[in-house]
Amino acid sequence: MTGGTPLEDTAAFLRWFEERRAANHYRVTPVPLDGLDGWRFDPVTGNLGHRSGGFFTVEGIEASLGEDVGTWTQPIIIQDEIGILGILVQRFGGVPYCLMQAKMEPGNVNTLQLSPTVQATRSNYTRVHRGNAVPYLEFFVDPRRGRRVFDALQSEQGSWFLAKRNRNMIVEVPEGAEVPAHDNFRWVSLPLLKDLLRIDNVVNMDSRTVLSGLPFLYGEQPEAPAPHTTAEILSWFTEARSSHVLERRRIPLNQVKGWSRGPERIEHERGAFFTVLGVDVEASSREVARWSQPLLAPVDRGVVAFLGRRSGPDADWQVLVHAQSEAGTSDVVEMSPTVNCVPGNYAHLPAGLRPPFLDHVLSAPASRIRFDTVLSEEGGRFHAAENRYLLVEVPDDFPDRLPADFIWMTRRQLTGFVRYGNHVNVVARSLLACLMDQGNP
Repeated sequence: MTGGTPLEDTAAFLRWFEERRAANHYRVTPVPLDGLDGWRFDPVTGNLGHRSGGFFTVEGIEASLGEDVGTWTQPIIIQDEIGILGILVQRFGGVPYCLMQAKMEPGNVNTLQLSPTVQATRSNYTRVHRGNAVPYLEFFVDPRRGRRVFDALQSEQGSWFLAKRNRNMIVEVPEGAEVPAHDNFRWVSLPLLKDLLRIDNVVNMDSRTVLSGLPFLYGEQPEAPAPHTTAEILSWFTEARSSHVLERRRIPLNQVKGWSRGPERIEHERGAFFTVLGVDVEASSREVARWSQPLLAPVDRGVVAFLGRRSGPDADWQVLVHAQSEAGTSDVVEMSPTVNCVPGNYAHLPAGLRPPFLDHVLSAPASRIRFDTVLSEEGGRFHAAENRYLLVEVPDDFPDRLPADFIWMTRRQLTGFVRYGNHVNVVARSLLACLMDQGNP
């Protein structure tokens, strides 16, 4: 291990993080969509895209979740290319350390957050932008160095992306191997990472989704008492995918109804959901020092929560999992936290039409909240997108009867499904990362 003292405590991390912030120059300036350098609205479809044909486009989608929800249209991000999110792991004295980077993203609420070793779209690592090479990419592309611990194609936010996937990877290099930590990178102990996940807006979304695969670093874990067998869970999930309705088709952005597109931004006529805005960016620590891009900006903070229970203080948590559909979900439904929504979007609706169990979460007393941290979503595509992540313990009299698209499973069982793509959604993976035990994950 070279290139800086490994980080093992929060105070040392925060000093290093501020040093990296001060060592680099960052500026994010709002600009009209019509003024974005290298981007244009197609004169026929109205779709917003980059002149290279790479990166992503903002188009329209028409979606339906059946009679109960009806049909709607909205803008959505189309990014067909598959990027790499990879964390390099090395043990020192038996303790796993992760090579992490202090990375600037234009949409981050605090500019700098802790990112995986590699966080790159295909356009980035094939250098469509003609910028610098991505450090450490050689560990995650063939021929690879090190042991592949975890490797899965994982989905991203289905409300904002259409069937978007990234390759999530964990690669372990042998103890004693020389892997220098370049500027803006540092080896961070796993116990420290677990502590940092409890601090608002420090560990970014891309790190969290990869960290949800860390339990596989330790091999198979012993079975724990569970309310359902794996076969029963798979049957429930298959039934949900078979019975849920998700119909959608891509449409030109200029055919989206209920949204207005002006020179400054794209926004909903009620001021709800999200807007699409433009920024000019300067960042001395990135592969390209200056660029322009659109960002999707939610209008309010979301809530992502598991209702949980356990049979004793040392027992694994059982979490209430929801089979949830979103407009951009790849395969009808994914395993989601009990609650995954922006409450403000439902404020005008009667209680019966609000998401199930939302009021259980929002009204929970502090004595039943076991985890509560505000964390950002991906700052490369979303502007100031935050969710409040919670684990709320249910009381003993919590109802036994559940809606058909909810099921109890242990945290370990849900983590087992992370190995397979399009099973566990991105916010569930984020929350699983936050709930890793202080011993082995």
